[in-house]
Amino acid sequence: MAYDEVLAERLRERLPAAARRRMFGGLAFLAGGNMTAGVYRDDLLVRLSPEDAGAALERPGVRPFDMTGRPMRGWVLVAGEHLDDADLDQWVATASAFVATLPPK
Repeated sequence: MAYDEVLAERLRERLPAAARRRMFGGLAFLAGGNMTAGVYRDDLLVRLSPEDAGAALERPGVRPFDMTGRPMRGWVLVAGEHLDDADLDQWVATASAFVATLPPK
């Protein structure tokens, strides 16, 4: 399954030090061994605190990340058409701030 290479490049610019790994048929960006963000098909995948994830689901173009019929807590997908530069910066900053609180793997 292909993923949006343009979105992947935009994430590379914002997360230059992040490790990268192919996951979920897309591309994941990791900090300290923890996934921070990624590209899944044409969407941005971000890891958020439970509180931020709940609030994020109220925003247009945001839905739970669900590959198996059971949504992953703290993970949301943001539709690519809702990702201008300012929005992408905000999503990456929020995800990075949360992941920085997690112990390294």
